Amino acid sequence: MSSMSASEITRLQVCLRRLLGSPELTVNPPPRAGLSVEVAVKGEIIGTVHRDEDEGEVSYALHITILEEDLPAETTATRARR
Repeated sequence: MSSMSASEITRLQVCLRRLLGSPELTVNPPPRAGLSVEVAVKGEIIGTVHRDEDEGEVSYALHITILEEDLPAETTATRARR
């Protein structure tokens, strides 16, 4: 995993806000070297971003974690779709 510069983090935040339609999304640098860059919405961490460089090409992988307890309650309609 490669570390990200402050400029990359800012550019990534602009891109993710546009792609995900969330102006309240923030991309936060790690508190110390070697940790993941965190993505948050309204201060709640929702995932991490990892930078990969292979043969001179850079890509970013976004991993979002959603806890089952954060999902809305199941309704009759959602059970019927299964």
